[in-house]
Amino acid sequence: MERTATRISSRAALLERTLAMPATPAPAGYSRLQIVLHWLVFALIAQQYIFRDAMSAAWGRVTEGLEVGFDPLVLAHVAGGALVMIFAIWRLTLRARRGVPPTIEAGRVQGLLAKLTHVGLYALMILMPFSGAVAWFGGAEAAAQGHNVLKILLLALVALHVVGALYHQFILRDGTLARMRRAQG
Repeated sequence: MERTATRISSRAALLERTLAMPATPAPAGYSRLQIVLHWLVFALIAQQYIFRDAMSAAWGRVTEGLEVGFDPLVLAHVAGGALVMIFAIWRLTLRARRGVPPTIEAGRVQGLLAKLTHVGLYALMILMPFSGAVAWFGGAEAAAQGHNVLKILLLALVALHVVGALYHQFILRDGTLARMRRAQG
């Protein structure tokens, strides 16, 4: 019990350090690996949305007690979810070790909104695959319902993230979007 509490405490401390500014000077930009992982996660989340109908149909068969045969789209959804979680954890690790460039803020409210959006995205990139796995492999209906609620939150945060990036690119013209296209440092 004490060992589990210590493990949870150390993971919470890592997440806190990851999301806070690192002790070392912030890099001028994102590394090539950070950029590649960002766009891979974007593509995988888009793929998850594309294959959701096959997964929903398969889940419907499971809840009706029917056999679910092999479906490559279901496999792609399950594997894609696992990769999203793995890449999100990898991104958090890189963030903790290397740091990230300082945010380009247009104001306090926007800075807070950006931070909350990023925290929410990282949390959902871990919670969504976890809830999906518990539902699919454990047959837990509550996890499936949670997965669907989290899906709505994820889509909302992704939309907010995209709108924020476009706002920085076309209204503020501050170079924020360019930092996720070209590696620096």
